[in-house]
Amino acid sequence: MTCWIVIPAKAPPEAKGRLASVMSQTERNALAAAMLETAITAARSADGVAGVVLVGTLPLELTAIIELLPEPEGGLNAALTFARAELAKRGATRVISLAGDLPLITSADVEMLIALPSGEAAIAPDRHGTGTNALSLPVPAALDFAYGYGVGSCARHKAEAARNGLTLREIVTPGLARDIDEPADLADAQGLLSRHQG
Repeated sequence: MTCWIVIPAKAPPEAKGRLASVMSQTERNALAAAMLETAITAARSADGVAGVVLVGTLPLELTAIIELLPEPEGGLNAALTFARAELAKRGATRVISLAGDLPLITSADVEMLIALPSGEAAIAPDRHGTGTNALSLPVPAALDFAYGYGVGSCARHKAEAARNGLTLREIVTPGLARDIDEPADLADAQGLLSRHQG
């Protein structure tokens, strides 16, 4: 099996806008960059990963450490579709899309998304059970899977797996479920913030 991981990244001015009431733009940029670096580290150190790429806009401090795929117009879903096709050309037999705002994620979390039977897919819902923080898709079986990120994406992705005839496993861990969107979520990022401020 050849597994590649794709991590979406937003441009700094767009990062974590819902935290604007409690954090300055500079603080939000620093938090987004720290979480992105955490996700990259967890993905790269997981057993069984052939490579890690980003789609979107890369913070300047990370440009030297990871490959950035060009992002087509059409938003996140179009970018992930493009990335999956590109990685399939490189020989990927599994493509994982992984959120870049998971401060508690570890390599063990990522390995759970990799350690699946060849034809099986997996989804990691967010803490509310409505969003999607990771999708693990077998290739070529899931080359026609339509990404549906956005509000309510978990239900759309489950329906899409069924449409494609894919067995879908649900993976729930603190590292995969606890993304940072709202001020109430920031407690999960305190350790990360302390390390980067210290």
